[in-house]
Amino acid sequence: MEKLRFIGLAAALFTSTGFIPQIIKSLKTKQVKDVALTTLLFTAVGCSLWTVYGFVIRDIIVIAANSVTAFSVIFLMFLKFFFKQN
Repeated sequence: MEKLRFIGLAAALFTSTGFIPQIIKSLKTKQVKDVALTTLLFTAVGCSLWTVYGFVIRDIIVIAANSVTAFSVIFLMFLKFFFKQN
C-alpha cells in the first residue's frame, strides 16, 4: 500500500505542476493566444470536480493536487483574457 501512496504522490506532483511552465512562458512573453481556451475550461472543470471528489473520499492527495492544478489553469485563463486586453 505504501508504494501505491508514493505513486499517487508522484502523479500529484507532476499533475499539479504541469501548467507552471506555460504560466512562466506566458508571463515572460505576454502571449497566450496559442493556448486553447477550451482545453483550459475542460481542465478547470475536471480538476474542480476531482477536488470535490477528494473531499468526499477524504483524500488529501486528490484534494491538494487538483486544487493546485485548478488554480494554475484558472490563473492561465486570467492571463489569456488579461493579455488579450492589452
